[in-house]
Amino acid sequence: MPATAPLATHTRSKAQQHVHERRWWILGLLAISQLMVILDGTIVNIALPTAQHALHFSNSDRQWIVTAYSLAFGSLLLLGGRLSDYIGRKSALIVGLVGFAGASALGAASVNFTMLVLARTIQGVFGALLAPAVLALLSTTFTDQGERGKAFAIYGAVAGTGGAIGLLLGGFLTTYASWRWTLLVNLVFAAIGVAGALWLLVHDAGVDHDPLDWPGVLTGTGGLFGLVFGFSHVETTSWHDTYTLLSLGAGVVLLAGFFLIQRRTRFPLLPLRVVADRNRGGALAAMLIAGSGMFGVFLFLTYYLQTTLGYSAIRTGVAFLPMIGALIVTAQLSNIVLLPKIGPRPLIPLGMLVAAGAMIWMSQLTLASTYISGVLGPLIVTGLGMGLVFAPSFSVGTLGVAEHDAGVASAMVNTSQQIGGSIGTALLNTLAASAAVHFLATHAPTAHAMAEATIHSYTTAFSDSALIFLAGALVTGALLRSGRAQFTPTSGALAH
Repeated sequence: MPATAPLATHTRSKAQQHVHERRWWILGLLAISQLMVILDGTIVNIALPTAQHALHFSNSDRQWIVTAYSLAFGSLLLLGGRLSDYIGRKSALIVGLVGFAGASALGAASVNFTMLVLARTIQGVFGALLAPAVLALLSTTFTDQGERGKAFAIYGAVAGTGGAIGLLLGGFLTTYASWRWTLLVNLVFAAIGVAGALWLLVHDAGVDHDPLDWPGVLTGTGGLFGLVFGFSHVETTSWHDTYTLLSLGAGVVLLAGFFLIQRRTRFPLLPLRVVADRNRGGALAAMLIAGSGMFGVFLFLTYYLQTTLGYSAIRTGVAFLPMIGALIVTAQLSNIVLLPKIGPRPLIPLGMLVAAGAMIWMSQLTLASTYISGVLGPLIVTGLGMGLVFAPSFSVGTLGVAEHDAGVASAMVNTSQQIGGSIGTALLNTLAASAAVHFLATHAPTAHAMAEATIHSYTTAFSDSALIFLAGALVTGALLRSGRAQFTPTSGALAH
């Protein structure tokens, strides 16, 4: 045994050196992989009307093309994070990329609704393995505090703008190619990702080979499924619907059972030490709340641009570019310059307040508004605010975790954003629809009144998004600690 120890140490040192030398290339690989997962939440949305016409499915069925992906992705993220720790992050990344590409090819070849829903579900399954592996690799590759800020600024910008990029790319592909290319494009991302992983990443045998916590898997996955399904079901039914109530109730009960199990079991799926830290808890809350509020921008502003201003799919995507630019600027500033000096407590609540102001500004839209007069300004301000939230939250959410917890910590960050998106979509859709109904109840049902009711529903959603962000400022301000976040470099990075 003593004779093999120096050899193991030497091998580990060479692997670490390999990773260090190629770390910026690895960042590019991880950014491409993360972008594929994030943009698939919106890229298919723009293509849905065309796909619906081609495959002959109903309006009521249409939502399941989106929901199937989010259900599988959101409910399996924790398990995916645990599996990436178990089989090794390089293996998890490659398996996730190949599986995601295969599911995308299946979806592009769909001849009916069932085949497309199945493909979207499989995409979500492999996305749940892929996303935690990407963030865990990022966290363990960049162990220098200065470089970590730059890396997470880029990653946060990609994650924060992925939805808008999906709208732009989806509009372009649908307009100039085919709705099937909104799925086929993933094969390009995956091919680059797999080639990069084989070239850049060293083999790792996994960092956590403890027995799998099956009671935790069943209750955690079931609870997350119940929440995502319940919130998705609200969109087409109501908050009083029996299936909605049963699903949400079951989700809450199962998650309560999950946390009880995690407190008592020897090998928990989610070690509670991962979420017990105040800064990490604040970052998870920030992702949950920002995920909820951001749907007020993507969903209802897309409706406004297309139905009220008459924008095409591709022009709608281009309209979001100023927000992307603003988000990239503040993501770099917050993570590289500000976070190392002042910590997350001033940044993340400030970002929430800026986003709330942007939503209040956007709630002033009228039928007479134009893109320049009513949308461009608040859209840029939204990007500025979100750059202060997303990049620091990704960094702080994985900061200082032990290497064998990196996968599950990464999964929790992704889970928070995904659950937040589900909550935001359901809640804002319901409030917007209710606002339209109440408006029409007090106005004659003319064409002008119908248009006014539609605008009123959008502005109500923006106002409610502002309240979500204001709540986010209060919650994160209370949870996050003052001062610079403590950084404890993980050892070993990717070599085991």
